[in-house]
Amino acid sequence: MPRIALRLLTVLLLLLPVPCAVLAEEPVDLDAVNRIRNEGLRHSKVMDTVQHLTDAIGPRVTGSAQAKEASEWTRQQLADWGLANAHLEPFDFGRGWSFTSVTAAVTKPRRIALTALPRAFTPGTAQPVSGPVMQVTIESEKDIEQYRGKLGGKILLLDKAHDFTKDKTSPRRYTAETLKELELFKMPGEGDDRIKRYIGQLKLRRAKNQFFTEEKVLATLEESDAPWGILEAANGGSFKPGENTGPPALLVAAEQYNRLLRLAEKDPSVEVEIDVKAAFDDSDTHSYNTIAEIPGTDKSGEVVMLGAHLDSWHGATGATDNAAGCAVAMEVVRILKKLGVKPRRTIRIALWTGEEQGAIGSYTYVARHFAARPEPQDPEQKALSPYMRKKIGPIQVKPEHAKLSAYFNLDNGGGKIRGIYAEENVAVAPIFEAWLRPLHDLGAETVTLRHTRGTDHVPFDEVGLPGFQFVQDELDYMAMTHHTNMDAFDHLEREDLIQASVVMATFVYHAAMRPEMLPRKPMPE
Repeated sequence: MPRIALRLLTVLLLLLPVPCAVLAEEPVDLDAVNRIRNEGLRHSKVMDTVQHLTDAIGPRVTGSAQAKEASEWTRQQLADWGLANAHLEPFDFGRGWSFTSVTAAVTKPRRIALTALPRAFTPGTAQPVSGPVMQVTIESEKDIEQYRGKLGGKILLLDKAHDFTKDKTSPRRYTAETLKELELFKMPGEGDDRIKRYIGQLKLRRAKNQFFTEEKVLATLEESDAPWGILEAANGGSFKPGENTGPPALLVAAEQYNRLLRLAEKDPSVEVEIDVKAAFDDSDTHSYNTIAEIPGTDKSGEVVMLGAHLDSWHGATGATDNAAGCAVAMEVVRILKKLGVKPRRTIRIALWTGEEQGAIGSYTYVARHFAARPEPQDPEQKALSPYMRKKIGPIQVKPEHAKLSAYFNLDNGGGKIRGIYAEENVAVAPIFEAWLRPLHDLGAETVTLRHTRGTDHVPFDEVGLPGFQFVQDELDYMAMTHHTNMDAFDHLEREDLIQASVVMATFVYHAAMRPEMLPRKPMPE
């Protein structure tokens, strides 16, 4: 092509409209990414942190002495790493609860040891109690009357048998195909009646607790939702002072429970003995969020937050749910502090408690600092956790609402980060894609506009703040460790937690350093 024609073509190309996304390519500080990768991949402390939370402190049921120990230990550790303003923020919770031992066994017609766990916030036994078993089916309050006067001195079997042969195990890791599918937007539904169902379940549980207490039921046994001898720990009584907790409530390994049902159907003389050492603690009805900061510089009044929930259930040591997320979040600020980063915006870490009871800690924090909706007037709504309440009424915004750039959360097990949920925020998607680009070799490359629910970014999102949860590999989370007696340090994978720390640190760093705060979605209606 002649030189004059080539020049003319070049001029014409320069005059053509250029897509806005190309002109506004999000800058990425690759030097900072290099430094984050070097510190995070080669000098990680994440396993030391998560081991202390799990092995040394152990289960951290909200309100318990161990949960409060974990809150104070994390506060002190963050302060020791040089973070500023490390403190605990209290919120009203209720009674503490813990258990130290449980034994359960069939005693007649022959002795059969049972693998069991008490439900949280149910009482223990002053001494071993023994009685005949009786299967009851109470699916609504109207089912109660048929059993009146028939349950005294009994140990009740509350569930029917479950056929676990049809259950499928979840895949451990995302594949290229499943990540591609995750990128496709899922149309929102027309809503569901989950709040109505939850109110019904809460009312039924309270009615059963009251009825079983009046009937002088010795204890109740229920079937674990998981097979293979795994016990899923869960709530059962009440953490609200003065509320009826019912009799001791135990979860029994599914296969043993099914056997017990079959035995009881054939032989009415079957008896069970239980001994549960559990105790309530009313000495301090507060729980605590751990807060600490790396102060900002020229934009210090603006804030980038990151966090995870510190509380757990009591079946094991809460490793994947969610000491892993807490250790990663702590590792993020350790890395940034170690590198001497001077962020433009203040970086604030929050380790929540009360997540397992409905994200109470994070909801309280958001309402106290950023925004809230009016408290519901319906007594049934008031009885629900903040997470389950129907969100009605105008959002009451506080001055700090305008100053939060983003909140990044980690709480889907111990798997590596594969990407991030953009929560229908179209404007942040290309920003996140740019931040992920130098991390593709670590396996993090997916941005999906889908929502994901069920953890501590939700209180932020519900009041119009940019709150995000990362996409994580499943590993054995939902299949084996989530809320179970298998949720221990042994099921954490070191390389995954190290990778997650580097990815999260990269996001937090860039959010704190970019010229503008992250774009927001329209305010919720």
